[in-house]
Amino acid sequence: MLKEEKTKKFTAKDGRTVIIRPVVLEDAAQIIKAAESVVRSGVYIQKEQVRTLEEEREFIKEIKEKDHMYAAIELEGEVIGIARVLRGELKMKRHTGLFRTWLTSSAQGLGIGKEAMNYTLEWCQAHQLHKLCLTVFKSNEVAVKLYEKTGFVIEGVQKDQVYLNGKYDDEIHMAYFFEKY
Repeated sequence: MLKEEKTKKFTAKDGRTVIIRPVVLEDAAQIIKAAESVVRSGVYIQKEQVRTLEEEREFIKEIKEKDHMYAAIELEGEVIGIARVLRGELKMKRHTGLFRTWLTSSAQGLGIGKEAMNYTLEWCQAHQLHKLCLTVFKSNEVAVKLYEKTGFVIEGVQKDQVYLNGKYDDEIHMAYFFEKY
């Protein structure tokens, strides 16, 4: 539990201060507001509508109860993104986690994604995960490169799995192994 309460503070490429910290109930409204802008863009997020305030608060409570990771990414006092790891629910899968993250468009390209990834990997190691999984759309080349540079490997590709902006796109399944085989 000590590691998951960790807060990370750093300077973005534009000189502004960024904080990555565990989500608290009071973040629910800001998470919804930030998520709305990402969902409206319709690109690179597997969500068509945001949660209600009550649904988000319940989700935050559930995350804490189940020892998952849910981190707020804060820029100048505003939540502009999240990083989340849902651990395997079954005992046979408890060593794995499913990673999801998003940032508002105004926060992209500032080195924040890389720091969120590092924060996540540290959390996973502290919680003794063996494998972290994610999916990313092939057309999201910036994210694919970040994940590969971090050490994720491609486990598979689902061809034409999504339809974005009038085109079919592949969904890439990637994984990071904390202990190399």
